[in-house]
Amino acid sequence: MTLGFFCSLPALANQRRRLKICKSSEFISAFGLWELSRHILIMARNVLAKDQFVKLIVGAGQASPSPPVGPALGSKGVKSMDFCKEFNARTAHINTGVPIPARVTVRPDRSFSFELRTPTTTYLLLNAANVEPRKNRLRGAMNPGHEFCGKISLKHVYEIAKLKHTETRLSGLSLEGLCKSVMSQAKSIGIQVVP
Repeated sequence: MTLGFFCSLPALANQRRRLKICKSSEFISAFGLWELSRHILIMARNVLAKDQFVKLIVGAGQASPSPPVGPALGSKGVKSMDFCKEFNARTAHINTGVPIPARVTVRPDRSFSFELRTPTTTYLLLNAANVEPRKNRLRGAMNPGHEFCGKISLKHVYEIAKLKHTETRLSGLSLEGLCKSVMSQAKSIGIQVVP
């Protein structure tokens, strides 16, 4: 009976059970049950050591360790104050309060890196249509498709699509396809696109 380092954990557990039953003296003396269980734990740690991802939407220049940033990063073992300082520094040139999506990568050694994305399409559309805030938030129509909360021109749609096209993950898409996507998003929140 040989143990390979590429065995699965259940296979190692089964081999350990067989060792207890047959008590193969040569294997127990050469490898030892203690060593076997130690190798199982080491392999389990190696399996669990992967990067974790956290998606956040935070107002530009307004990151603070309070919820939602603090608990989301604290549960992964990251110091939220370090993230907040770096986020606020990188978003200093953007108007304060614009919601910026951030994708945080947390490594097994608890270090982190993050990438900033462009503001959400919904936010850009509602700002272009000059929609009045309801209950202190920008919101679309109550009954989209039947009522409209604002109007935008094709020029607005094109500008939003150009802004979105600068994002790395969307740069492979055509500008025409992004314009269609922005127009369908406008329809879903109750904004009318006029030529």
